[in-house]
Amino acid sequence: MGFFERNRKALVERGIDPARLPPGQYTTERFPVLHVGTVPSYAEDLADWDLRIFGAVDHPYVLSWAELLALPAVEVTQDIHCVTKWTMLDTVWKGVALRDLLDRAGVQPEAAHLIEHAEAGYTTNVPLADALETGMVAYEFGGLPLDPEHGFPARVVIPHLYFWKSAKWLRGLEVSVHDQPGLWETNGYHNYADPFREQRYS
Repeated sequence: MGFFERNRKALVERGIDPARLPPGQYTTERFPVLHVGTVPSYAEDLADWDLRIFGAVDHPYVLSWAELLALPAVEVTQDIHCVTKWTMLDTVWKGVALRDLLDRAGVQPEAAHLIEHAEAGYTTNVPLADALETGMVAYEFGGLPLDPEHGFPARVVIPHLYFWKSAKWLRGLEVSVHDQPGLWETNGYHNYADPFREQRYS
Protein backbone atom coordinates (compact mmCIF):
# COMPACT_ATOMS: atom_id res chain seq x y z
CA MET A 1 0.00 0.00 0.00
CA GLY A 2 1.42 3.38 -1.06
CA PHE A 3 1.68 6.56 1.00
CA PHE A 4 -1.51 8.16 -0.33
CA GLU A 5 -3.54 4.98 0.21
CA ARG A 6 -2.25 4.70 3.79
CA ASN A 7 -3.18 8.30 4.40
CA ARG A 8 -6.74 7.77 3.21
CA LYS A 9 -7.05 4.58 5.26
CA ALA A 10 -5.95 6.53 8.34
CA LEU A 11 -8.74 9.05 7.72
CA VAL A 12 -11.32 6.25 7.66
CA GLU A 13 -9.93 4.87 10.91
CA ARG A 14 -10.37 8.32 12.48
CA GLY A 15 -13.98 8.48 11.30
CA ILE A 16 -13.26 11.12 8.65
CA ASP A 17 -14.88 10.84 5.23
CA PRO A 18 -12.00 10.34 2.78
CA ALA A 19 -14.08 12.06 0.09
CA ARG A 20 -13.03 15.33 1.73
CA LEU A 21 -9.51 14.70 0.46
CA PRO A 22 -9.00 15.68 -3.20
CA PRO A 23 -7.20 13.23 -5.48
CA GLY A 24 -3.42 13.28 -5.17
CA GLN A 25 -3.50 14.94 -1.75
CA TYR A 26 -2.42 13.82 1.73
CA THR A 27 -3.43 15.25 5.10
CA THR A 28 -1.06 17.02 7.47
CA GLU A 29 -1.43 18.39 10.99
CA ARG A 30 1.17 21.11 10.51
CA PHE A 31 0.96 24.18 8.29
CA PRO A 32 3.80 24.05 5.72
CA VAL A 33 5.49 27.34 4.86
CA LEU A 34 5.64 28.04 1.12
CA HIS A 35 5.98 31.42 -0.55
CA VAL A 36 7.85 33.53 -3.06
CA GLY A 37 10.31 36.12 -1.79
CA THR A 38 11.00 37.32 1.73
CA VAL A 39 8.54 37.74 4.60
CA PRO A 40 7.62 41.44 4.86
CA SER A 41 7.80 43.39 8.10
CA TYR A 42 5.59 46.22 9.31
CA ALA A 43 5.47 48.87 12.00
CA GLU A 44 4.37 47.55 15.38
CA ASP A 45 1.07 49.45 15.15
CA LEU A 46 0.62 48.55 11.45
CA ALA A 47 0.35 52.22 10.57
CA ASP A 48 2.24 51.41 7.37
CA TRP A 49 -0.31 48.81 6.24
CA ASP A 50 -3.57 49.41 4.40
CA LEU A 51 -5.90 47.58 2.06
CA ARG A 52 -7.08 49.16 -1.19
CA ILE A 53 -10.35 48.07 -2.84
CA PHE A 54 -10.51 49.37 -6.39
CA GLY A 55 -11.17 48.64 -10.07
CA ALA A 56 -14.64 48.06 -11.52
CA VAL A 57 -16.43 49.46 -8.48
CA ASP A 58 -18.53 52.57 -7.90
CA HIS A 59 -16.87 53.54 -4.62
CA PRO A 60 -13.20 52.59 -4.33
CA TYR A 61 -11.79 52.96 -0.84
CA VAL A 62 -8.83 52.21 1.41
CA LEU A 63 -8.96 50.55 4.83
CA SER A 64 -6.45 51.02 7.61
CA TRP A 65 -5.68 48.11 9.93
CA ALA A 66 -7.94 49.56 12.63
CA GLU A 67 -10.75 50.03 10.12
CA LEU A 68 -10.46 46.45 8.91
CA LEU A 69 -10.66 45.12 12.47
CA ALA A 70 -13.71 47.30 13.16
CA LEU A 71 -15.76 45.64 10.41
CA PRO A 72 -18.13 42.75 11.20
CA ALA A 73 -16.08 39.55 11.41
CA VAL A 74 -16.88 36.00 10.39
CA GLU A 75 -15.28 32.78 11.61
CA VAL A 76 -15.23 29.74 9.36
CA THR A 77 -13.92 26.18 9.60
CA GLN A 78 -12.69 24.90 6.25
CA ASP A 79 -10.41 22.32 4.68
CA ILE A 80 -7.54 23.85 2.69
CA HIS A 81 -5.54 22.26 -0.13
CA CYS A 82 -2.11 23.17 -1.50
CA VAL A 83 -0.98 22.40 -5.03
CA THR A 84 2.13 20.79 -3.48
CA LYS A 85 -0.26 17.99 -2.36
CA TRP A 86 -0.89 18.69 1.34
CA THR A 87 -4.35 19.21 2.80
CA MET A 88 -5.25 20.50 6.26
CA LEU A 89 -8.70 19.57 7.55
CA ASP A 90 -10.92 21.76 9.73
CA THR A 91 -8.77 24.88 9.73
CA VAL A 92 -10.34 27.83 11.56
CA TRP A 93 -10.10 31.35 10.14
CA LYS A 94 -11.43 34.72 11.30
CA GLY A 95 -11.70 37.83 9.19
CA VAL A 96 -14.00 39.85 6.97
CA ALA A 97 -16.01 38.28 4.17
CA LEU A 98 -14.95 39.37 0.71
CA ARG A 99 -18.61 39.79 -0.12
CA ASP A 100 -18.96 42.44 2.59
CA LEU A 101 -15.86 44.32 1.46
CA LEU A 102 -16.92 44.32 -2.19
CA ASP A 103 -20.57 45.15 -1.47
CA ARG A 104 -19.36 48.29 0.28
CA ALA A 105 -17.45 49.26 -2.88
CA GLY A 106 -20.41 48.69 -5.21
CA VAL A 107 -19.30 46.12 -7.77
CA GLN A 108 -20.19 47.15 -11.30
CA PRO A 109 -22.46 44.78 -13.28
CA GLU A 110 -19.89 43.87 -15.91
CA ALA A 111 -17.24 42.80 -13.36
CA ALA A 112 -16.29 39.11 -13.50
CA HIS A 113 -12.89 38.70 -11.82
CA LEU A 114 -11.07 39.54 -8.60
CA ILE A 115 -7.34 40.20 -8.68
CA GLU A 116 -5.57 39.83 -5.33
CA HIS A 117 -2.58 42.18 -4.93
CA ALA A 118 0.04 41.31 -2.33
CA GLU A 119 3.42 42.65 -1.28
CA ALA A 120 6.30 42.74 -3.78
CA GLY A 121 3.93 42.94 -6.75
CA TYR A 122 2.53 39.42 -6.34
CA THR A 123 -0.92 38.85 -7.83
CA THR A 124 -3.32 35.99 -8.34
CA ASN A 125 -6.71 35.90 -10.06
CA VAL A 126 -10.02 34.26 -9.18
CA PRO A 127 -13.49 34.44 -10.69
CA LEU A 128 -15.52 37.01 -8.82
CA ALA A 129 -18.26 34.47 -8.15
CA ASP A 130 -15.80 32.20 -6.32
CA ALA A 131 -14.50 35.06 -4.19
CA LEU A 132 -18.02 36.04 -3.21
CA GLU A 133 -19.02 32.44 -2.46
CA THR A 134 -16.48 31.47 0.20
CA GLY A 135 -13.74 34.13 0.28
CA MET A 136 -12.56 36.20 3.20
CA VAL A 137 -9.74 38.52 4.21
CA ALA A 138 -8.43 36.60 7.21
CA TYR A 139 -6.37 38.04 10.06
CA GLU A 140 -6.58 35.10 12.50
CA PHE A 141 -5.82 31.40 12.14
CA GLY A 142 -6.69 28.95 14.89
CA GLY A 143 -7.74 31.77 17.22
CA LEU A 144 -4.43 33.65 16.94
CA PRO A 145 -3.09 36.41 14.68
CA LEU A 146 -1.53 35.08 11.50
CA ASP A 147 2.12 34.14 11.71
CA PRO A 148 4.32 36.35 9.52
CA GLU A 149 5.18 33.31 7.37
CA HIS A 150 1.49 32.69 6.75
CA GLY A 151 0.53 36.18 5.69
CA PHE A 152 0.44 38.52 8.71
CA PRO A 153 -1.31 40.86 9.01
CA ALA A 154 -3.96 39.75 6.49
CA ARG A 155 -4.39 37.29 3.67
CA VAL A 156 -7.12 36.04 1.38
CA VAL A 157 -8.68 32.64 2.10
CA ILE A 158 -10.66 30.97 -0.69
CA PRO A 159 -10.69 27.40 0.60
CA HIS A 160 -12.29 25.56 -2.31
CA LEU A 161 -9.39 26.44 -4.65
CA TYR A 162 -5.74 25.44 -4.39
CA PHE A 163 -4.21 27.66 -1.76
CA TRP A 164 -1.95 29.72 -4.02
CA LYS A 165 -5.22 31.44 -4.93
CA SER A 166 -5.32 32.76 -1.33
CA ALA A 167 -2.67 35.48 -1.43
CA LYS A 168 -0.58 36.19 1.67
CA TRP A 169 0.40 39.72 2.76
CA LEU A 170 -2.61 41.23 1.03
CA ARG A 171 -2.55 44.90 0.02
CA GLY A 172 -5.24 45.25 -2.63
CA LEU A 173 -8.41 43.76 -4.07
CA GLU A 174 -9.02 44.74 -7.68
CA VAL A 175 -12.42 44.03 -9.19
CA SER A 176 -11.95 43.56 -12.92
CA VAL A 177 -14.02 43.13 -16.06
CA HIS A 178 -11.18 41.18 -17.68
CA ASP A 179 -9.16 38.27 -16.31
CA GLN A 180 -5.58 39.04 -15.28
CA PRO A 181 -3.57 35.87 -14.63
CA GLY A 182 -0.98 36.36 -11.90
CA LEU A 183 2.50 35.08 -11.15
CA TRP A 184 1.83 31.36 -11.00
CA GLU A 185 -0.89 31.38 -13.66
CA THR A 186 1.54 32.91 -16.17
CA ASN A 187 4.18 30.34 -15.23
CA GLY A 188 2.32 27.15 -16.02
CA TYR A 189 -0.19 26.78 -13.20
CA HIS A 190 -3.89 26.31 -13.87
CA ASN A 191 -5.98 29.46 -14.20
CA TYR A 192 -8.87 28.16 -12.07
CA ALA A 193 -7.27 25.59 -9.71
CA ASP A 194 -10.00 23.22 -8.50
CA PRO A 195 -8.37 20.64 -6.19
CA PHE A 196 -11.05 18.01 -6.78
CA ARG A 197 -10.37 18.14 -10.52
CA GLU A 198 -6.58 18.24 -9.94
CA GLN A 199 -6.27 21.48 -11.86
CA ARG A 200 -2.65 21.97 -10.86
CA TYR A 201 -1.13 22.98 -14.17
CA SER A 202 -2.33 24.50 -17.42
